[in-house]
Amino acid sequence: MSLRLYDTATRELREFTPLVPGKVGIYICGLTTQSQPHIGHVRFAVAFDVLRRWLEGRHGYDVTLVRNVTDIDDKILAKSAEAGEEWFALSYRNEVATAAALASLGVLLPTYEPRATGHVPEMVELMETLVEKGHAYAAPDGSGDVYFDVKSFPEYGSLTHQRIEDMEAAQDADPRGKRDPRDFALWKGRKESEPATASWATPFGIGRPGWHLECSAMARKYLGDAFDIHGGGVDLRFPHHENEQAQSHAAGLGFASFWLHNAWVTLGGEKMSKSLGNSLVVSEVTKTARPLALRYYLTAAHYRSTIDFYEGSLREAEATVERIEGFLTRAVRALPDGTSTTPDPARVPDGFAAAMDDDLNVSGALAVVHETVRAGNTALDDGDTEALLAAFEAVVAMTDLLGVNPLDPHWGADTTPGSGDAQGALDALVQVQLEARAAARAARDFATADAIRDQLGRAGIVIEDTASGANWSLARRDNEETGDI
Repeated sequence: MSLRLYDTATRELREFTPLVPGKVGIYICGLTTQSQPHIGHVRFAVAFDVLRRWLEGRHGYDVTLVRNVTDIDDKILAKSAEAGEEWFALSYRNEVATAAALASLGVLLPTYEPRATGHVPEMVELMETLVEKGHAYAAPDGSGDVYFDVKSFPEYGSLTHQRIEDMEAAQDADPRGKRDPRDFALWKGRKESEPATASWATPFGIGRPGWHLECSAMARKYLGDAFDIHGGGVDLRFPHHENEQAQSHAAGLGFASFWLHNAWVTLGGEKMSKSLGNSLVVSEVTKTARPLALRYYLTAAHYRSTIDFYEGSLREAEATVERIEGFLTRAVRALPDGTSTTPDPARVPDGFAAAMDDDLNVSGALAVVHETVRAGNTALDDGDTEALLAAFEAVVAMTDLLGVNPLDPHWGADTTPGSGDAQGALDALVQVQLEARAAARAARDFATADAIRDQLGRAGIVIEDTASGANWSLARRDNEETGDI
């Protein structure tokens, strides 16, 4: 089955064929660095990380992924003024926090991560092209504003299937000098209340770029005039992505072949946002919930489905991760020494591949993961090494392609049990105790055997007796530790 993706522009599933054989260009709108990221903010990065891993790992494409940083805009200037802090200092501090949050969730680094402020010349060039073609104009009042003339471009509204007549006025700039209230800002002339450091000189006057112009210019810079996929949150479809497409097409650029949009994370049915006061900052959530569990939680639902966060969400994700993790940990102990733990994408079951090729149906793919875990546990109990190895390799391959492989060194000590030296030391100590317990049971000294089990239990070690011997795992954490928020 070939890969099919839901294209927002055409409102249909389309077979994905890259513009250049073997290569895929993706642009996703990164965060505006006005504040620290909450779990609703980072869903887009996790969703498109899964897409990238699938394109690279399963289909073998050479993927160039560009994720921009919007490091200058109205909100950044407003928040920095409120805080009495330089806008670029506030922006950079939140950029660092965002990078740390995404790294903690195992999101792969983008190929390029351009900042808007570093690409003003490319923006001015695109703006000049639009003015020359009659699709943009400088405000006649000398303010330095430059607007896109929406009525000059009949295609405007095609991405979101709207008529210009039905649209409200653009709210992204002062309406001074606009020919039509729906015209949107390409460039914003400097206001006296804004710091001089937030302005750049252009042929049209001193000011700063509009949000939409930034992304069109950066996408073109790193991916060319036409590229394969443009992605982002569903809330960006209008006006941001509509405006990006309009100005790029009006300039004669092919721009994106596919538009993909992920849904929100909600809380009580409302979109997570600072204005609602219900945000869950990633750096705080991961103090009580494992990053691996949070990553699984954000991955498990289809990217176009809304995730409604509720008390106990992360506890359930943690329990699911522990079932996968417990199987893999026991399998490693039971399989012959030297068994490879390196993921092999060729090992994924057909059902998993079919689900993922169907518009990244992660929920269907995870059903295959859990079926395979159950089969692997049965093989463990039956002592069927061949079936156990097949299940182990399949689960490692599948979870790795989703970015939730508990054996991935990225998770480090976060994985239960740990990895590396800590894993080896803990396993060696517990195995000594299990051997002593087995010897006591063989001698029918059940008091000693029970005492060893109780001692391990107090240390947080859970013992499971199976037909093939005793297995151990760390006890599940209590509600506070598993992220009931």
